Amino acid sequence: MSAHDRRARYDRTLGAYDLRGRIGADLDEDLLFSLGWGAARHFAQPEHGGTAEIVLGCDMRPDSPRFAAAAAAGVVAAGLRARFVGMCSTDQLYFASGHWDMPGLMVTASHNPADYNGVKVCGPGAAGVSRESGLGAVRDLALTAPERVRATDDPEPDPERAAELARAFAERLRALTGIDTLSPVRELTVVADAGNGMAGKLLGEVFGTDAGLEPVPFRVIGLYTELDGTFPNHPANPLVPENLADVRAAVVEHGADLGLAFDGDADRCFFIDGTGAVLSPSAVGALVAEREIARARANGEETPVVLHNLLTSRIVAETIEAAGGRAVRTPVGHSGIKRLMRLHDGVFAAEHSAHFYFRDFYSADSGMLAACHLLAILARTHESAEQIVAGRERYAASGEINSTVDDPDAVLAEFERRARAGEFGAGEVDVFDGVSLQGTDFWANVRKSNTEPLVRFNCETPDRARTRALTDAVLARVRSERHV
Repeated sequence: MSAHDRRARYDRTLGAYDLRGRIGADLDEDLLFSLGWGAARHFAQPEHGGTAEIVLGCDMRPDSPRFAAAAAAGVVAAGLRARFVGMCSTDQLYFASGHWDMPGLMVTASHNPADYNGVKVCGPGAAGVSRESGLGAVRDLALTAPERVRATDDPEPDPERAAELARAFAERLRALTGIDTLSPVRELTVVADAGNGMAGKLLGEVFGTDAGLEPVPFRVIGLYTELDGTFPNHPANPLVPENLADVRAAVVEHGADLGLAFDGDADRCFFIDGTGAVLSPSAVGALVAEREIARARANGEETPVVLHNLLTSRIVAETIEAAGGRAVRTPVGHSGIKRLMRLHDGVFAAEHSAHFYFRDFYSADSGMLAACHLLAILARTHESAEQIVAGRERYAASGEINSTVDDPDAVLAEFERRARAGEFGAGEVDVFDGVSLQGTDFWANVRKSNTEPLVRFNCETPDRARTRALTDAVLARVRSERHV
């Protein structure tokens, strides 16, 4: 691959938080080799950890194992050791980075379609890495990597390290939530839709005996647990409502107490109550925040800090304060949240997109850990999931609505001007991850995409009719002919 072609591919695939693109057109083994080489050179520098080893893992997409092997070969060519653990979930890779205190590379395209792939990068101790805080530097070094010579030299996964990781990960999740020592007041039934993604591996390890542990004391019904990166049943993207149809129907059919729906790399989980309704990620975040605050206070912390991004429901901050914690608002994006968690020594963080972060999990996000918390809550009460969250869904959210525009900066400036003039209701305007209008009982936010000529709108009010009216009013301006 020429230097010009390599640069063009990095320009297309490098996002704010990871590398992602189409297989063949954007990503191949040569590019992954150069990325591994660049990551090794970056993290070997004393100011970036001075590491001698990098842990690598991959998801179940057909090209992921060979891409991960190519990245591992790049690490070795740069003079470092590659600890290749094979197929794992992204939160297992984050755990490995923290558990072994080394940088990590995870080959995955998360919830994207089957013809995509990519790489998520973390620093030693599962530290978040964004384009500004290291990913750009890795790319710059990767552009200077030598040509990849022999595919036969690619490292193979280490089965002993993979087994060690699986067991340590399962033990940590069980220890943090107590799901293996429950004396439940009722027998739980859980339906878990793995979407043919990496959650299919996690279910047997965390809930069953695949990691060498005793099974948990509740019934787990798995859907689409076979690892198949062609996604033969439905896309592993729980953000799309249609992809939740099967798990919702199965919850009702089996009379289950809870449904779990994971994305492809299993770092994110959506929840379904016993009626088949999808629970708000903000309501789940509020529940877990209460639990983490209580645990921290029991260990002597007077006012534990919990972070939430600016698009979560107001119920999250209200719950944090009511539980004796301190709420800290953050921008959207996992790298920034991980950095702020360490800065504030936050015990937990929640995003509106169903990413949940835990201090005792190296400040990294884990969908399975959030699921274990919900199951531990349900097992200790006679209340149903819908009853538990009823008081935490007091507001009506618009959900994220995207608009393609010619000039995102002009759109934000116009929204700010009109918001300050009171066109959308009385409130305070602040410029924080876009432009936000905060009223006494509502909020609205317009922000730019990091990668596309889009602006993203979110709002929340006390009722659906008012949310629709506010949404229509703002989008009419955002999509005006001057900007679209």
